[in-house]
Amino acid sequence: MGLTSGVFGFIFLSALLFSIAQGAVHKYYWVVKQTNFTKLCTTSTVLTVNDSFPGPEIHARKGDTVFVTVQNDAPYGITIHWHGVRQPRNPWSDGPEYITQCPIKPGGNFTQEINLSTEEGTVWWHAHSDWSRVTVHGAIKVFPAKGTSYPFHKPDGDQTIIFSSWYKSKVMDVLNEALATGGDPNVSDAYTINGEPGDLYNCSKETMYSLLVETGKTYLLRIVNAILNEEMFFAIANHNMTVVGSDGAYVKPFSTDYLFITPGQTMDVLVTANQSASYYYMVLTPFLDTESSYDNTTSRALIKYSGNYTTPSSIPTPTFPNISDSISAQLFVVRLKSLADAAHPINVPKNITRQYFMTVSVNLFACPNSTGCTVDGNNKLAASLNNNSFVLPSTALLQEYYDNNFNVSRIADQLPNKPPTPFNYTTVANMSTYTNEGRRVITLNHGDEVEIVFQGTNIGATQNHPMHLHGYSFYLVGTGSADFDNGTDPGRFNLVDPPEVNTIAVPRKGWSAIRFKADNPGVWFMHCHFERHTTWGMSTVVIVKNGGTKKTSMRPPPSYMPSCS
Repeated sequence: MGLTSGVFGFIFLSALLFSIAQGAVHKYYWVVKQTNFTKLCTTSTVLTVNDSFPGPEIHARKGDTVFVTVQNDAPYGITIHWHGVRQPRNPWSDGPEYITQCPIKPGGNFTQEINLSTEEGTVWWHAHSDWSRVTVHGAIKVFPAKGTSYPFHKPDGDQTIIFSSWYKSKVMDVLNEALATGGDPNVSDAYTINGEPGDLYNCSKETMYSLLVETGKTYLLRIVNAILNEEMFFAIANHNMTVVGSDGAYVKPFSTDYLFITPGQTMDVLVTANQSASYYYMVLTPFLDTESSYDNTTSRALIKYSGNYTTPSSIPTPTFPNISDSISAQLFVVRLKSLADAAHPINVPKNITRQYFMTVSVNLFACPNSTGCTVDGNNKLAASLNNNSFVLPSTALLQEYYDNNFNVSRIADQLPNKPPTPFNYTTVANMSTYTNEGRRVITLNHGDEVEIVFQGTNIGATQNHPMHLHGYSFYLVGTGSADFDNGTDPGRFNLVDPPEVNTIAVPRKGWSAIRFKADNPGVWFMHCHFERHTTWGMSTVVIVKNGGTKKTSMRPPPSYMPSCS
């Protein structure tokens, strides 16, 4: 015990000394446990951090280091992921279950080191094991480094707005039932805004979230979409929003009367209280242009002006796009552009050394007899990238990679850089819905300049796919409808000021192209941020090899990683 404590202390002190040289150090102690909440007229037992839903916020500056000790008092294993944080050379604290670590066992704990390097704005954290993130999540506010400022006037107020899913049933029961039948999981019972469903749901009017504002003042709203399986539209009655950031990076400001935001994304918006003193609804409603099941309900919250006035008998409600308005969704996406100025430079890769053309599909697996599968006979739902449905290992892939002296061939096969069989991706009518499964990964050399084109297909239940890559921000250089045309579409790429993001919406029956430089060595999960699609296998792992120096190589593992045995 003494030796273990000594080793832990040495590693912690070494990290602390490194962090002090880079910026301030912050420490948090979190307890994951079951907590009862009463919503929708029903008391539900859910997982929380420190008894709060949404969970606690982390506040830090660009360049700071944060240590979070996670104590697991829940009845099953848990992991925590720092969504949108690059974690330079430190995949050991990234968090996805069986990719970078095994779960923290009940009664155990794990101290994770969060290295804030290039991020500025809003990122977030969430559980990354099973579907626990439904209630285990919160915001990370990354303020400008000391001596620097926002690229806009400092706001008068700063408020986090988190969108979440709410289930009256235990979410693990929902997941286990879906896995047993092979079918679509039951949809959530409500959406919440800062933990409250709002007055359109039963027993929810009195607890509806409200934001108090003062006339003439401007507020920075840090918006996080933590919803499990739906992309969303959001609007505020009679108030435009100025978008100034997304996914921990600033964007060229633009004014809009609605947001389109996918699970995993964050948006920083400025709202000025420039209307008559009154109440105004904030409204959250799903975007979904698919035949898949979804939660077709609406959550509301209030903006309340301070001062003396008569409470309105009719509260203004915003108007915004129809639930299936894919054109409005895409029009919002293409308005996102990096600042790309002297204080916020970008470096878009232009000498591409690795190219991937990646189909994203919802598929089927044939089930063995008498297994209880119920989809189209004796099948179960699956999902794939380039016709491979990813199979999670039973131990931490990162540790396997390290223990095998960084030899990828000993731990995984390679994911092909294009579909095994080319076809008319968005119009095909006779392509097999079935897919293969395996542990297939992408391996990159340190310094590779990478382009990935994600292509939506007409296989299975077609819809948007919010794709997320751990360990990196990347540039969204292009997006469009129908099949990607390698002859003409690259000529329309935005290589001047594309947004630097970590999660994108690949359009239904369309494509999105991203670029990044493989300069962060490690084992990094890439997956659809619809929780059910990740469960079905719409994921892979990007392994970036070490460079030739210590500064371009992975750090060694801490001695206190959660046990896999």
